[in-house]
Amino acid sequence: MAKKKDTGPLFEGMVLTEWQKLSNSIFGGMYRKKARADKELMKTLAQADIRVMPEVYKATTLMSSILTVLGCVGILALIFLPGAGGIAIYESQQTAESVDPCIIWAFENKDAVDWDLDWSDSASGVNYGGCPFYDTKTMGVTAKALLVIVIGILIPFGAFKYFSNTAQREKTARGDRLEKFLPYAASYTAAMAAANATPMKIFKSLAANERIYGEIAYDSAMIYRDISLLGMDLITAIKHAVDRAASPWATEFFQGMVGTLSSGGNLKLYFLNRAEHYMRENRIRLTVFLESLGLMAESYVVVAVAMPLFLIVMLVIMFWVSGAGSQITEGQVYGIVMGVLPMIHIAYCILVWMMSEEQKM
Repeated sequence: MAKKKDTGPLFEGMVLTEWQKLSNSIFGGMYRKKARADKELMKTLAQADIRVMPEVYKATTLMSSILTVLGCVGILALIFLPGAGGIAIYESQQTAESVDPCIIWAFENKDAVDWDLDWSDSASGVNYGGCPFYDTKTMGVTAKALLVIVIGILIPFGAFKYFSNTAQREKTARGDRLEKFLPYAASYTAAMAAANATPMKIFKSLAANERIYGEIAYDSAMIYRDISLLGMDLITAIKHAVDRAASPWATEFFQGMVGTLSSGGNLKLYFLNRAEHYMRENRIRLTVFLESLGLMAESYVVVAVAMPLFLIVMLVIMFWVSGAGSQITEGQVYGIVMGVLPMIHIAYCILVWMMSEEQKM
């Protein structure tokens, strides 16, 4: 049987994690009846290959969301804690504008300085006791409101949506993986059918080659399990595979098998036609990918090779001939050349890597 893949920290393997057990023990009861009646959720979990009961999924989602909310509340408490919070520490710092006036005042009014007052500049070590110009930083109401909105509302809401969409997200990712391997699996089934192998043998052979055929091997293993272990007939087992399929291609592939077997058609001819169709679709997808890489290469030459040469020349000229409208310092030149330009190359590397990862098998 196909080996279970890693589905992330929340939903992993057939045995519940400690986090899932804790979540289910606290919230599982309140979700059990309603979650099991949610056929759409159960179908999505099956398509995503998340092997937990729906109430466990719901309970884990709620527990993770509550933990996120508590974490955000703790962060807000550390920020707004009176006297020792982040805002209190920030507002206890002296403003840069009042440093020089206080230094001048301390030198000119040595007798007026109250050395017992704790008004000092930690950078210079000068005590400004009683300086009339001393002022501290203040954080505006808008900034405080933004902190509350972002940390107290947006992050918890985003975390809840993220945890709630785990099944749908995994289903989409699994569907993409299925479509990568399905053309090659269809070619394999066509070759097996041409050698007069029975559907049972075809599915068993696919299930034993997960390293080669990826996700489709798991679906084949489930069909073989339903027939050999659960005693289902071939058509019923394939119908269950249709419900578990996470990709339109896989749904079409298994549904076509049901129609061919039900109508007494030639299964070997069906596999040959499907293999040719999926290979053609796969070539189109790879062609689009190569065209996108070509476009990236052309833009790379312009943005990361040609443009920096002109930019460096312009920066040097602007540095040596700086007028009222084109002031530029030596530090800014070094910052652009040694900071911005390398970031362009790094960004292109990341983009190409991400595009290649989508096609990785």
